Amino acid sequence: MNTGTDARAAWQTWREHRVTDISRPYGPLALTGTHWLADHPDGRIPGLPGRWDDDGDAVVLHATSADGLTADGAPLDGEIRLGPDAGPESARIAHGDRRLPVLRREGLWAVRDVDPAAPARRDFTGIDTYDHDPRWVVPGRFRPYGESRAVRVPNADGVRRELGLAGELTFTVDGAEHALQVAVEGDGSLWAVLADATSGTESYRFRFLRPPAPAADGTVIVDLNRTLLPPCAFADHFICPFPPPGNTLPFALRAGERNRSGA
Repeated sequence: MNTGTDARAAWQTWREHRVTDISRPYGPLALTGTHWLADHPDGRIPGLPGRWDDDGDAVVLHATSADGLTADGAPLDGEIRLGPDAGPESARIAHGDRRLPVLRREGLWAVRDVDPAAPARRDFTGIDTYDHDPRWVVPGRFRPYGESRAVRVPNADGVRRELGLAGELTFTVDGAEHALQVAVEGDGSLWAVLADATSGTESYRFRFLRPPAPAADGTVIVDLNRTLLPPCAFADHFICPFPPPGNTLPFALRAGERNRSGA
């Protein structure tokens, strides 16, 4: 059985891992641009070499050796068809130390520019976080919907997009039951986009919560001390979804990450 000291030590380790992950060379702080090809019908993206064309089911990149691009680690001189990349670390296209992953959302293609020398990464000093408090560790229950739902919500770039939801996570704080609509990730863990009474004042305008996969009966421990900042808290070029209707908690959630240090 974990003691309070054990729980706090585990949380401190989690905090340290978060800072390491956020500040890695191709982490969120390194994103300097998300360029939608629909905004560049001639295929020319300011600041990016080559010509990037939307070809329906793929992006076609045309480049010469003078552009200095590499594809799968080799100099690119010609044409290559690209699908979505899993992330910047595995992006097929690079320009020096920069990685140029391809992204697809609701049928639209984009190219991201991820640069380890980004000012945001260079100037990063940490994450402001509320102190660990065992009262924010509560039992919860996940109740899946009969079938998945999708709601359109604003995103950080001002565009409304669909957010898939798989069920409802309920938990009790100070004697009152609360519910969050959640998605289920590939590994079975849950993902909630939420706001609370501190959002936009004491803390960032919204945050994420990622509880582990529930047990077979739906029970799951909800540790609100691990409430996360979304990627768009670290770089303006992410398209994080805002909370869906009903996911604003009516109390001050003084737990988890508050904001990027110095923000």
